[in-house]
Amino acid sequence: MLSTPELVLRLILSAVAGGAVGVEREANNRPAGLRTHVLVTLGSTLIMIISMYGFDGFGVDGLGGDPARLGAQVVSGIGFLGAGTILRTGNNISGLTTAASIWVCGGIGLAIGNGYYTGGIATTLIVLFTLKGLSASEKYLFKVKYKELVIFSKERPGLLGDLGKIMGKNNVIIKDIRVMSDQDLSDDEREIVVRFRVKLPSKFFNDRFFTEVMAVRGIHHASWETDF
Repeated sequence: MLSTPELVLRLILSAVAGGAVGVEREANNRPAGLRTHVLVTLGSTLIMIISMYGFDGFGVDGLGGDPARLGAQVVSGIGFLGAGTILRTGNNISGLTTAASIWVCGGIGLAIGNGYYTGGIATTLIVLFTLKGLSASEKYLFKVKYKELVIFSKERPGLLGDLGKIMGKNNVIIKDIRVMSDQDLSDDEREIVVRFRVKLPSKFFNDRFFTEVMAVRGIHHASWETDF
């Protein structure tokens, strides 16, 4: 049987490991944050401990059950929780990284519950590096090519067509378009906000592009908002 100090150590260590990942997700305002990751890792650890030590004296000839059986259910069953963090808005899908972090926290919990401290802690460190270090590197590598253009304009027929022509002329690929407006105002007074997610060409002339955009009738402000 597992001693009480060892049991408590595994549970506390799993909570710390899951919390470290959860803090990073919480800081980025993701659907699943600190508490979710702690609970997933802690629960996985407990299930693995039960699987290994909770059935002593039971099973065939009193030899106990299969220690891997409950652990396998964690790996497959954690998917429903991860699926709840995946959101789709139009063509945009978000939450995949958070879903993956929840799944890997389940694995970390199983490792620590099994007493495989080195694997659990090493995986935690790699996950944190992936979420923090690679995220910064990804933004640096792709910040020139992927951007979000925000345009404030009066609502009028043909506005999106005029903007589309300018995008095509400058070899800008439109990945997604979102339009927001205040429906309570009359057509003459209605302001709209258009957000274009675009991919920029290798040779892009920023000043010329914005000069052409601002020359479109009705537009009174345009800027880049977010790098991708």
